[in-house]
Amino acid sequence: MANQYEEAYKRSIEDREGFWGEIAEDCHWYKKWDRVLDDSDEPFYHWFQGAELNTCHNALDCHVENGRGDQLALIHDSPVTNTIKKYTYMELTDEVARFAGALAAQGVVKGDRVLIYMPMIPEAVIAMLACARLGAVHSVVFGGFAPKELATRITDAKPKVIVSASCGIEFSRIVSYKPMLDEAIDMVDTKPQHCIILQRPQETAGMMAGRDLDWSEAMTSAKPHDCVPVLATDPLYILYTSGTTAQPKGVVRDNGGHLVSLKWSMKAIYNVDPGDVYWAASDVGWVVGHSYIVYAPLFQGCTTVLFEGKPVRTPDAGVFWRVISEHKVKCMFTAPTAFRAIKREDPKAEFMKKYDLSCFKALFLAGERSDPDTLNWAESNLGVPVIDHWWQTETGWAITANCMGLHHFPVKYGSTTKPAPGWDLKVVDAECNPLPAGEIGALVVKLPLPPGSLPTLWRNDEAYKTAYMEEFPGYYKTADAGYMDEESYVYVMSRTDDIINVAGHRLSTGAMEEVLADHPDVAECAVFGVEDSLKGQIPIGLVVLNAGVDRGKDEIVKEAIQMVRERIGPVAAFKTATVVKRLPKTRSGKILRGTMQKIADNKEYKVPATIDDPATLEEIDEALISIGYSRARDKWGS
Repeated sequence: MANQYEEAYKRSIEDREGFWGEIAEDCHWYKKWDRVLDDSDEPFYHWFQGAELNTCHNALDCHVENGRGDQLALIHDSPVTNTIKKYTYMELTDEVARFAGALAAQGVVKGDRVLIYMPMIPEAVIAMLACARLGAVHSVVFGGFAPKELATRITDAKPKVIVSASCGIEFSRIVSYKPMLDEAIDMVDTKPQHCIILQRPQETAGMMAGRDLDWSEAMTSAKPHDCVPVLATDPLYILYTSGTTAQPKGVVRDNGGHLVSLKWSMKAIYNVDPGDVYWAASDVGWVVGHSYIVYAPLFQGCTTVLFEGKPVRTPDAGVFWRVISEHKVKCMFTAPTAFRAIKREDPKAEFMKKYDLSCFKALFLAGERSDPDTLNWAESNLGVPVIDHWWQTETGWAITANCMGLHHFPVKYGSTTKPAPGWDLKVVDAECNPLPAGEIGALVVKLPLPPGSLPTLWRNDEAYKTAYMEEFPGYYKTADAGYMDEESYVYVMSRTDDIINVAGHRLSTGAMEEVLADHPDVAECAVFGVEDSLKGQIPIGLVVLNAGVDRGKDEIVKEAIQMVRERIGPVAAFKTATVVKRLPKTRSGKILRGTMQKIADNKEYKVPATIDDPATLEEIDEALISIGYSRARDKWGS
């Protein structure tokens, strides 16, 4: 007998327009669509062609109009400043309407770009929603990005106004934003007309007369602005993917498909209802922050948590449990790396025992592959379903998930469960031929992509086709590799460039990491292929140990290598590993395997703009030297 997930999935593939058209009826439209899906210009697809709406109205005003104005909309919890601030839907609507008026007073109109360069504070959310209210296109850049990288985004988006803050806070360190913003603006030819700067109590920024406006002063004189109707196919935001260089890759999100898919996903995937408290522990600079801190929870009428802190050291490894308990969080979404950090600091979950977590019903993980050991640790200690799901900046929401609001499938460790409704996922070889169950290949999605996914790249249709559509005609290239089992469970093993060829055998580094992570002393790990004159490539492993481990490192490494040989086999040729203090990561927690591979292979590389701490690369260089791989320091990229 078919369950609700199977029925929804089947219809979403066989009757796309009927499926999404019915779901869209749950949203507010000023004008209904002429067509649910316009597929007349492949590979450019347009959802809800001809419809008019306003994203901010669906996130805020409609809830006030429907009697939910006194419900909490936003909780800002900031352990780095020891403050908590709460907004009802009525209060947040008023703030957003006034800041929309402040932007309008500086000449911002529908279609203009506004760049937002802010820390995790309520004003960042207010600025995003104010742009949506005006029909302006926001582009959020992660607070603290270096001037050069910020400049490339200013050059590409050409914002009329930039909204920023005087500083961000990292643990006990103040990060001055305004000098970096000023330097970035000096680098670009097309400069913003104005900057609106929020002065935080921790630091006062210098202001440029004639260009810079104080947030508080702008708000005092602003008149509330109404929502501006836009087309469903008009852009809502631009989000630049990590690692962009001279030619940034600006993912575009439209208004209509974004609203419909995200609102639906809150119940279908995360099983949360209006009034529930939902927490995505991410950053507004990343796609998770856009989709599941700001927009989706507010579309659904939930209370969303905005957290300014880290999973450890603000003040300790119990901060997540304190937030869940204090704010009655029902569902949380974060990256596996956050839980690995907590597990490393508190392997026996002693901090967790201090809090009442009876309100908590589910944990979702995404951002990079969830190793079964971390997932099992979280599941065992929390006593709730722990769901690994997979998606990308480009897709905007989950490609695969255990859709808890439709049907709770049994968890298979290492799998992100099944394709979400709307995603016609396939596993293919290099010639785009389908592969049998259990065989690793490229993960691709048959076109058209569902609502909410990127319609193109910002002012670069050709790059959109080249990057995503050309290699596998008729399909979207995810650039991830994996396989499906006989029950259609999906296993996302690694990026396609992390599939290594060892003496003719295609092997997944993700599978080897899964084994290493199962060692009781290992907190997290990374495996990548390095060049080898005999086998083409061989894998090497780097492991970080749990806090308090006092056994010999050589013994642990020997055990870990033996585990890989036993579970994957001698064909893996896994013979080399070493212990490191930490792994280089992006600010969103993704391990920089490709960069480490280039270090080991003595190849030029560019320090990624998104790296959390560049010093980790020097540490990795030293570790690689110790096992026979080295990097000539004078060849390092800038």
